[in-house]
Amino acid sequence: VQLQASGGGLAQAGGSLRLSCVASGRTFSLYPMAWFRQTPGKEREFVATSSWGIGDRDASYADSVKGRFTISRDNSKNTLYLQMSGLKPEDTAIYLCAAQYPRRPLPLESPQTYNYWGQGTQVTVSS
Repeated sequence: VQLQASGGGLAQAGGSLRLSCVASGRTFSLYPMAWFRQTPGKEREFVATSSWGIGDRDASYADSVKGRFTISRDNSKNTLYLQMSGLKPEDTAIYLCAAQYPRRPLPLESPQTYNYWGQGTQVTVSS
């Protein structure tokens, strides 16, 4: 099983980026998938999660990105997305996608919940 994240890059404050995470080796339809981010010397930080992949009803966000970021999925492509708008310099980080299989009764905001991880994609926001 592999998760391949892409779409990172350099953006100006207020700008937008769209991250993608393609899963291969198994389908994660109806299983939790999430985005986390990490900066040097800090713990992995929760960004957003999609519990069942059924749209906005099952998405949750960190307070720091709520209203600016949107998580979505295309189950036909086994792909997770993160649309980021209104970017701020503090959004600068390596963004990692994660997936959980099988489903376990663990908090979706915790990185320990996920047993599959992508390699990450760098997002840099300039002021």
